[in-house]
Amino acid sequence: MSGHGGLHPAEPFPVAAHEQVGRAQMRANLRNVTGAIRAKRANVVGEMPHWEQLRDLGAALKDDTLADLPDRLLQLERSVQARGGQVHWARDAREARDLVALIAERHAVTELIKVKSITSDEIELNLALEERGIHAVETDLAELIVQLSKDSPSHILVPAIHRNRAEIQELFNTELPGEGQLSDDPAALAGAARRYLRQKFLTTKMAVSGVNFAVAETGTVCVVESEGNGRMCVTLPEVLVSIMGIEKVLEKVEDLSVFMELLPRSSTAERMNPYNSFWTGVTPGDGPQEFHLILLDNGRTNVLADEFGRQTLRCIRCSACLNVCPVYERAGGHAYGSVYPGPIGAILTPQLLGMYDKNANTLPGASSLCGACYDVCPVKINIPQVLIYLRSEANVQKGLTAEALAMKGMKFVMAEGWRFEGALKLARVGQGPLVRGDAITSLPGLLGGWTQSRDLQPLPKEGFREWWKRRGQEPAAASGEAGTSSASKERV
Repeated sequence: MSGHGGLHPAEPFPVAAHEQVGRAQMRANLRNVTGAIRAKRANVVGEMPHWEQLRDLGAALKDDTLADLPDRLLQLERSVQARGGQVHWARDAREARDLVALIAERHAVTELIKVKSITSDEIELNLALEERGIHAVETDLAELIVQLSKDSPSHILVPAIHRNRAEIQELFNTELPGEGQLSDDPAALAGAARRYLRQKFLTTKMAVSGVNFAVAETGTVCVVESEGNGRMCVTLPEVLVSIMGIEKVLEKVEDLSVFMELLPRSSTAERMNPYNSFWTGVTPGDGPQEFHLILLDNGRTNVLADEFGRQTLRCIRCSACLNVCPVYERAGGHAYGSVYPGPIGAILTPQLLGMYDKNANTLPGASSLCGACYDVCPVKINIPQVLIYLRSEANVQKGLTAEALAMKGMKFVMAEGWRFEGALKLARVGQGPLVRGDAITSLPGLLGGWTQSRDLQPLPKEGFREWWKRRGQEPAAASGEAGTSSASKERV
């Protein structure tokens, strides 16, 4: 495990994606689920006549908090402590993991339950706890599927989106105690998970959660979810530890109302999340009697320092951008090599790690720049613009490459018309051996990537510039046409 934890891609995106796109079943699963979520989201968003105003307000609230983040975090710390909670600051994944482990060891905990938390996946918490003899049980159904199969999440909202019912049926029959004869009926599979988890809820002393939002003025922490497992985790155990990325803080309770409308419609395509849990500190005799809030940096202050890239920290982890992205739908979440897949992962992961990471800095290339992600983002992160910005940063990190030299050469050639015309004539002659029929089907060297999946049209015998010159030299058929030609040449 590294200091950054579960963010580091093991290989460049093009390499990982090449392997993943060959998994036909995974692509079919993704296509079915993302298509269904897109359609549902469009319906519930279409009911909101003021949706665009809500997006503007959500973006403004997040930007206001980010502009004053140090003060908001200190205010949150004071508020949590005033209500009986304890606040810890973690500079990186290692510090956050150690804090959770120390709290567990202090209470002699060897098994704890977890609410679905992508932040805990970011720091690779489960693996770190296991190495110290502490078993973490995922209580979200999809996260449980991923954990039992020793897999990794492939979607922010639906971690097991790449698996179908038949695969889950086989997994549960093999891994869940007392099962073995389950059908692939969704109700039967959910019932098996419920039987397994109920005993954990009632006997486990400690729980770990993430944080959707925290309110600085009151110290209130919020978790939203759809299954009720989160509610069980944040109310039944004696000790509760919540790990929060520092960008999740809001200033006032009233700010929550905006995000309680934006988040469910953008994520689960519901008007409201079925379970919305809010707690403030510790209440004697009610709920956990010890509450710890871990404030995680892990690269976020570096993102905050970038005036253009910091808009990425507005993200509320809704996953709407994943569900509309043509690249994600075909490559799947594992191709990104990070717990943050899809368009948001393509800009968040390399910023958290730094653009010097040679695998992470390939992620901004994982996009067609179609702009669909920006259209659906509930807090108006301009993902295509950030992608372009990070691509330029990645090119700086690469230094002087063959591609960069080629681009400099093109710039020189195209800076003067006579150079460009001469280059076209040379290219027309040079393409001769490459033309097969009416197309160039294979290019040599680095250019070969272009023709791996498409043919290239050869340069015509007469290009536009030659045609334009010849047109100006030929006698006009009528005086009106001659006038038009002359005027056109003057404008050019």
